[in-house]
Amino acid sequence: MATAAAASASEAEAEPKAGPKAEGEEVEAKEARTKRKVLSRAVATATYKTVGPEWDQQEEGVSESDGDEEYAMASSAESSPGEYEWEYDEEEKNQLEIERLEEQLSINVYDYNCHVDLIRLLRLEGELTKVRMARQKMSEIFPLTEELWLEWLHDEISMALDGLDREHVYDLFEKAVKDYICPNIWLEYGQYSVGGIGQKGGLEKVRSVFERALSSVGLHMTKGLAIWEAYREFESAIVEAARLEKVHSLFRRQLAIPLYDMEATFAEYEEWSEDPIPESVIQNYNKALQQLEKYKPYEEALLQAEAPRLAEYQAYIDFEMKIGDPARIQLIFERALVENCLVPDLWIRYSQYLDRQLKVKDLVLSVHSRAVRNCPWTVALWSRYLLAMERHGVDHRVISVTFEKALSAGFIQATDYVEIWQAYLDYLRRRVDFKQDSSKELEELRSAFARALEYLKQEVEERFSESGDPSCLIMQNWARIEARLCNNMQKARELWDSIMTKGNAKYANMWLEYYNLERAHGDTQHCRKALHRAVQCTSDYPEHVCEVLLTMERTEGTLEDWDIAVQKTETRLARVNEQRIKAAEKEAALAQQEEEKVEQRKRARAEKKALKKKKKTRGSDKSKADEDDEKEWGDDEEEQPSKRRRVENSVPPTGEAEPGPEAHPGLCGGSAPAAAEPPSEQQEQRAAARRRDAPRVPHDSSKDGVTVFVSNLPYGLREPAATLRPLFEACGDVVEVRPIFSNRGDFRGYCYVEFKEEAVALRALELDRQTVEGRPMFVSPCVDKSKNPDFKVFRYSTALEKHKLFVSGLPFSCTKEELEEICKAHGTVKDIRLVTNRAGKPKGLAYVEYENESQASQAVLKMDGMTIKENVIKVAISNPPQRKVPEKPEARKAPGGAMVPRQIYGARGKGRTQLSLLPRALQRPSATAAQAENGPAPPAAATEVPKMSNADFAKLLLRK
Repeated sequence: MATAAAASASEAEAEPKAGPKAEGEEVEAKEARTKRKVLSRAVATATYKTVGPEWDQQEEGVSESDGDEEYAMASSAESSPGEYEWEYDEEEKNQLEIERLEEQLSINVYDYNCHVDLIRLLRLEGELTKVRMARQKMSEIFPLTEELWLEWLHDEISMALDGLDREHVYDLFEKAVKDYICPNIWLEYGQYSVGGIGQKGGLEKVRSVFERALSSVGLHMTKGLAIWEAYREFESAIVEAARLEKVHSLFRRQLAIPLYDMEATFAEYEEWSEDPIPESVIQNYNKALQQLEKYKPYEEALLQAEAPRLAEYQAYIDFEMKIGDPARIQLIFERALVENCLVPDLWIRYSQYLDRQLKVKDLVLSVHSRAVRNCPWTVALWSRYLLAMERHGVDHRVISVTFEKALSAGFIQATDYVEIWQAYLDYLRRRVDFKQDSSKELEELRSAFARALEYLKQEVEERFSESGDPSCLIMQNWARIEARLCNNMQKARELWDSIMTKGNAKYANMWLEYYNLERAHGDTQHCRKALHRAVQCTSDYPEHVCEVLLTMERTEGTLEDWDIAVQKTETRLARVNEQRIKAAEKEAALAQQEEEKVEQRKRARAEKKALKKKKKTRGSDKSKADEDDEKEWGDDEEEQPSKRRRVENSVPPTGEAEPGPEAHPGLCGGSAPAAAEPPSEQQEQRAAARRRDAPRVPHDSSKDGVTVFVSNLPYGLREPAATLRPLFEACGDVVEVRPIFSNRGDFRGYCYVEFKEEAVALRALELDRQTVEGRPMFVSPCVDKSKNPDFKVFRYSTALEKHKLFVSGLPFSCTKEELEEICKAHGTVKDIRLVTNRAGKPKGLAYVEYENESQASQAVLKMDGMTIKENVIKVAISNPPQRKVPEKPEARKAPGGAMVPRQIYGARGKGRTQLSLLPRALQRPSATAAQAENGPAPPAAATEVPKMSNADFAKLLLRK
């Protein structure tokens, strides 16, 4: 039917058109494009009539009426120019998109989404030959989903005309059922094979397909029933006496398996059978019902959950593993992989079970092959695949081809390439018979080692800016093989020299590895030479290397060797100690410079503050009207609220009287007394006074378990306790909200919240980063830093997370919703975190968590370099660098004196608002540090500044 429609369309369009040559060419081009459109519509219409209403044409945007209208439009000679123009634009856009997708696939053949988009566009354009080739290429790299296979099969079925086409469709079905265990594909396979029952061997073909379908998905509790019923209906339709026993057998086999709707099947069997049902069948049926009750909770959990339902499948797999039925374990793994085919851990667990339990060659290798096709970026799957192929005796050429595919899989880390090379080199090493002096396998092993080093140096280092093997593990293995198995110490020494020239000579462990190799397979002369070089080059642990050298000379060396070793070690250690002292002095000098800069900044701020206070004193003689104007414009109120409060709270000097409330402004130009402040400010002053005069309550460290520490709160909160209590009462019963105030009664931006139960305090930690008056609130456990100085709270992982992306360069105006809209086009987004500063302002950074590694890697390829609101963003796998915490020098060198401890400050530390009126040289720490107000006590000072004599004190006062 499709061919007839295409032929009629071709005849209708083949008539010559009158007009100039240019117009004729344009018309012919339009006719060719319309012809392809008509062909695709005709194929779609024929597919619908062949397959039936089960085929969802909504996916294709095709209906019979649309096909008829398109055909009529193509056959009509009076088509409007506007329609042709619109169609031309659409064709042009599709062709450009097809070219772009083909170019992108030529660069990265593992781009799954590009394959899907290319197939969709080619199918839409009616390029049947090209779409078949595109599907073939994709199926060679990736297993196709059930939807893609059914679409492909429906297209091929609609175009199958003779026996050869039918055999081609059979081959496609065989490929489809190997990718995933899909009941719908098996059902389609069985129904299609029924159509060829009239051919030679057709009946045996149908039964073979249905029997294989039962062994594959017949145990599927929710979808296996359809396969059983279709097989029974086929056997019932064959009018033969011998077939009755076949139907009986199918009923009995089905009733012995726990499936949904078993009761209806049993009732149908009772009605169909003329003889009473045997007792053994009833017993098996009752036993299957009991098993069904055990499986129902897991099946219902799957039905209620949303895809991909990984957690539910994991629980189901654990249950089946305890029972231990291999067929059911295999089935539940396959069911889980249909929805979670991009989860490497699930493939690893499945293949590990098959490797250790079933050990069936075809099944094991098939699963490993599917695993690397689904998750080609996971190096662990490729390594396991190579081991499985070696374990089952696969030909060497096949293993080598598989390894080459692994190299082109596009791993996301440089270390992954090192791991796959090590796995392949281990395989090649196991093939070598080292009893022979030379062999083909040994030469292949050596050439593979050389190729590995060259590959890491050129390919991997060019892509990742690192080789992935800084410790030269591959070269170390090669040197050990040459020394231990090939007795070729000369080659081993050459390799180890190369290792040392790659920046490893400063590490003691590398020299000791080389020394141990020489001890085992070399001679004493080379051992001594290696240790002498190690003493000169090692910078991390030179003492250890020196000790090994002295031990060897004490055991084996002569007196001359001993003297040389002692001289070299002493010289080296003296130089090392000198370098360490210089480094400590340099660090102390840098710390002193930093302290001096801090002191300079403090003096500059103090001078600026004094200048402003002087200007403010000069302006105190202004009239009341001027003061009112200033208050109206809000200079003092908005620019310097802390200074305004300080002046308001201060006590006037002696001799100056504050005007009373009855005072009136002078009538003869006298200065007017200050007017009464608004009631709100008076209330604020009274509240501040109450807070200032309130007794200080020390923090009870015994209640740290039921207390959380809340910080980064707005300083302008008038009633912190009243504001925060409703937020934390949502977690449970709150005993007390204890905000911390300064000596003037100002809120310091943090507080303690005490609960009745420890579980409530743990729930309260979930309120971390919640916004309070436009500022993120930090909620952390209450921990005494004096007892736990290294305690830090950070909610997020600082390790490598392959399913999470780090996005930088975002515009500050980009919201979480906008970023999610962009990211969800490449996979399922589980969480997005926009990084902000302490004030809640965005920093242009974000972390995007995807469901699995595959989606994250695809998003990196698609989004890296993307422009968002004129900002070019950078996207990478989340792998935060390790933070290097600088060691605090314990002492610094005082000018003109010996090393003295740093300045010890009081219980409140070096506060920005603290002013010291005593020279630093005269300051002394208190014997016991004062207990912190409303918080943990700080650690006591460990050392004190030496006391000064009277002569020193006199010199200090006379110094100018």
